[in-house]
Amino acid sequence: MTLPDAIVDDAGIQTQPLLYLDRGQCIAKRIVDLVIAVLLLIATAPLMLLVAIAIWYDSPGTIFYKQERVGCRGRRFQIIKFRSMVQNAEKDSGAVWATERDPRVTRVGRFIRLVRIDELPQLFNVIRGEMSIVGPRPERPVFVEQFNQVIPGYDTRHNLRPGITGWAQVSHQYGSSIADARHKLKYDLYYAEKWSLLFDLKILFITVGVVILRRGAR
Repeated sequence: MTLPDAIVDDAGIQTQPLLYLDRGQCIAKRIVDLVIAVLLLIATAPLMLLVAIAIWYDSPGTIFYKQERVGCRGRRFQIIKFRSMVQNAEKDSGAVWATERDPRVTRVGRFIRLVRIDELPQLFNVIRGEMSIVGPRPERPVFVEQFNQVIPGYDTRHNLRPGITGWAQVSHQYGSSIADARHKLKYDLYYAEKWSLLFDLKILFITVGVVILRRGAR
């Protein structure tokens, strides 16, 4: 894969331009997002009902989990997931990255994270216009502030609507460090530069493979 020339180099020099989709591209992407989101919600509704019952039965707490993320143009929104950890998992620790064999993850949570079912409620975020099916993965404000201080040009990724899946997600391991965030930014910028509906379709097909092979889940 050839990454774009306009990118953060190893010396930390910011050289990339601001990357945007034009109006026609945004409209086309939004229409495709809505069609896919509605079809997936209809197709997965029985599965989501079973997951909701399993979460309710497995551990006390809410079925859905909401968390503030940074979206397009820096707007903050509440991302929706199935709860996969114990209630108030970060009450004592504060915001931390998930780790392998994270003790905060419930029994049902471990399974739904492994097969990425916990991400399905984000289809509602897509319908509400807060997310896209494919795009840079939205991060939490505390991490975005940290990355902006040490990774020149990191905020550029917020020129696009964040996605449930993305080129960085299927091309790189689970991000749990500043080094990972720096590397994944290159994939996000590449995606923005090379965007097309066919590229989104390619990422969706790769995502299916990632889910089947259970790569990168924590």
